[in-house]
Amino acid sequence: MQVVTRGIDRKLERSRAVGRPRRPVRVEHCEADILDAFDEWRRAVGVTAGAAGALTGREPGAPGPATATRRGPSLPAHIDRVLTHATTLLALGEAAPGLHAAIEELVADLDALRREARGARGTARAACLGRLADLDQRFLERARAVAGTGLDEVVAEADRELAPFKPRMADSVYARARSAAADRLLRERFRLPTVRFDQ
Repeated sequence: MQVVTRGIDRKLERSRAVGRPRRPVRVEHCEADILDAFDEWRRAVGVTAGAAGALTGREPGAPGPATATRRGPSLPAHIDRVLTHATTLLALGEAAPGLHAAIEELVADLDALRREARGARGTARAACLGRLADLDQRFLERARAVAGTGLDEVVAEADRELAPFKPRMADSVYARARSAAADRLLRERFRLPTVRFDQ
């Protein structure tokens, strides 16, 4: 249920960020965001594709309703969406001292990358994707550095989330899942955008 709520919240937040009129959002329009949230949860806890299929009622590798009927956003559209999210955060109160400086740096980097991303193909597109992944990692590192006691709290929450799965995980797998879960929770706490472009 938390995954579903998270996906719906993302859809509503994106609608508010672009200034759309406040109208009821049909739940089926949230499907893509819910599936994205589920995929993030699955990666965080190390659930395999086969187990994920059992949870969703789909055969492994079978396209879900969203993948069968929609294409993901283009690379420039993704960058525009992240920029909208980031600039919206700058207009709000600073969630932690130093966070706005990190966001301003991200906005400047994305502005420059947006020009390169338009029409990028092949190796040029791959380079843009790599750059987005690097920016995402650096932005998260900056967020961790300014989170203060909030970082300890999200790590503790990650441990609680993963506790039911820990006995079935190798130590190295658990460490990766714990880090991914903590990063996700940190994003949620500070409403941070995901900069990398997961296709």
